Amino acid sequence: MASLFNLDIKYLKGIGEKRAALFRKIGAPTVGALLRFYPRTYLDVSCPAAIGGAPEGAACAVKAAVVKKPERVPARGKTAVYRAEASDGENTLELTFFNNPYITGLLKEGQEYIFYGKVSRMYGKRRMAAPDFIQADICPPVVPVYRQTQGLSSRAIAKAVRSAMRMLPEVINDPLPRSVRMEYSVCHLRFAVENIHFPSDMASLALARRRLVFEELLVLQLGLFVFRGRVRGKSVYRAVRDYSGEFFSMLPFEPTGAQKNAVRQGVSDMMGGYVMNRIVQGDVGSGKTAVAQALCYCAVKNGMQAAVMAPTGILARQHYASFCALFSKCGIKVELLTGSTGAKDRRRVLAGAENGGTDIVIGTHALLSDVVRFKRLGLVVTDEQHRFGVSQRAALAAKGKNPHMLVMSATPIPRTLALMIYGDLDLSVLDEMPPGRKKISTYAVPPSKRQAMFGFVNEQIAQGRQCYIICPMIDGDAGSGMESVGAYAVKLKKWLPGCRAGTLHGRMGAKEKSEVMESFAEGKLDALVSTTVVEVGVDVPNATVMVIENAERYGLSQLHQLRGRVGRGSCKSYCILVSDSKGGEIPPRLKIMCETGDGFKIAEEDLKLRGPGDFFGQRQHGLPELKIACLMTDMDIFNDARGAAQAIIKRSPLLSGEEYKGLRAETRLLFSHMETS
Repeated sequence: MASLFNLDIKYLKGIGEKRAALFRKIGAPTVGALLRFYPRTYLDVSCPAAIGGAPEGAACAVKAAVVKKPERVPARGKTAVYRAEASDGENTLELTFFNNPYITGLLKEGQEYIFYGKVSRMYGKRRMAAPDFIQADICPPVVPVYRQTQGLSSRAIAKAVRSAMRMLPEVINDPLPRSVRMEYSVCHLRFAVENIHFPSDMASLALARRRLVFEELLVLQLGLFVFRGRVRGKSVYRAVRDYSGEFFSMLPFEPTGAQKNAVRQGVSDMMGGYVMNRIVQGDVGSGKTAVAQALCYCAVKNGMQAAVMAPTGILARQHYASFCALFSKCGIKVELLTGSTGAKDRRRVLAGAENGGTDIVIGTHALLSDVVRFKRLGLVVTDEQHRFGVSQRAALAAKGKNPHMLVMSATPIPRTLALMIYGDLDLSVLDEMPPGRKKISTYAVPPSKRQAMFGFVNEQIAQGRQCYIICPMIDGDAGSGMESVGAYAVKLKKWLPGCRAGTLHGRMGAKEKSEVMESFAEGKLDALVSTTVVEVGVDVPNATVMVIENAERYGLSQLHQLRGRVGRGSCKSYCILVSDSKGGEIPPRLKIMCETGDGFKIAEEDLKLRGPGDFFGQRQHGLPELKIACLMTDMDIFNDARGAAQAIIKRSPLLSGEEYKGLRAETRLLFSHMETS
């Protein structure tokens, strides 16, 4: 079957160059890809109802003969309406079609069909609008419905799939070894392909789907294990003593149970003899930095060096300040390395890292430079993991001899998705908030309330507080309806006279951005008008208001991240979502933000609304597109697939040997367009 993936769709019978362009548009450029273009749903027409017994308002199948062929009828506007009539011998059914001039030739008078749609009743007549239909004498019990495009109907796609099926050899090689199929009770690939497209009944469809979901998730997990370094070597730097209790006694606060558990898991990893590969995932303000500091402390006390990489200079400096404040009294030397580090300081930092005089180096992408060398790098920490590529994480780790790895993410991810995305990492979750963290009151308002909103903001500023204002654009665009940073800053002078406002966006240079953020952090600015670049930034405990313009344009998780910029001090904080949605109604999704501050609940809703591809954006999460598996409903199959992948990797870390030849090929195909270095 693998060779079919290389055969251009235009060579399939009945498909020429012109129609091939339509198949490419739906994601089926080759014959093999077409076979993996699964139906989006199915019509169960195995037991059609009589017209008189068809349930009203619910989709159902009806078997009837056309007694009056389709004719165009007068209608208002530009919509072309066609009506036909069908009968089952006892009752009649009026059929209505819209903007389909071909329907007059598709439905033949006297021919019996299976019609599928919702039955309604008007003026005593039973009606069905825009039904799917197929000739009764050739209608299968379950009809596939494909995602279509203009000029390419579901019926045409099904016809092409049948042609592709005829090209399959009698015996096709199954990438799943027989032992795996037997252990996990999944059917052969031939049965699965045939019954996912043209199932003989719903039970056969369920078997086919389970097999294909299992295979897809298995291949995904194998790819993560193989290509992202799950195969662990023995640790060169093994911790021999747990110093976490000593570290906790240094903190000016009592750590949460979740923090203690995450540290315990990390220390256990480092003492276990194998390289730690762990992600600490927690909501904004859940205390991930303290976990990283604890593991860095344990690493240094066990004779290792540690490197901490942050995505921005601002965040790196923030970490540097907090690490120095904590470790300066216990003899641990911490240094900072960013793109703006001066030549003299850079030479000192590089020398200290190379000769071992420096214990912890905190920095940005500057840490990846070839001139950065470590004497005994035993622990690598990357903050805001989704902002780094897989290769960047690996490049920093390459500066040591198989060092322990800790990654932190402040983007709450549903556990299912986290296991998918971070398949090469063990997971620690910080699901408790430190005591004293105040709830942020969140409100969604229409633009008409903006004046009242700024009256409130002005009150907060008068009390000595500060405010963030987030705009979706850097430059103005009159036709977009979106607020821009530059134009907003000008308006702010009118709305808030005397307000000291600064602007921040991604086109500014690193030095300029740092100066603006530092001015805001030091209280020299009352308001900061910015793009989402502040999603990751310094802590400003005095900032109590977060205003987000055009809030309907952001994902829920991103809104939650932005909201987390406030509420970091002792004063009550607020988040105001300004929504310019049509009709003046507040979108239901924004109401979720107002109802809960739980980032994990918000992430679950975000995943439901947007799916995994849009949840992060393709470049950030590195997750290949799933063609049939559903992260929300297939968790039981995922657990089976993950168990199978772990067993296979244990037997054959690189999927070598004839037994795993098919899985090796499928894995490479799934990850062919992803970053795998």
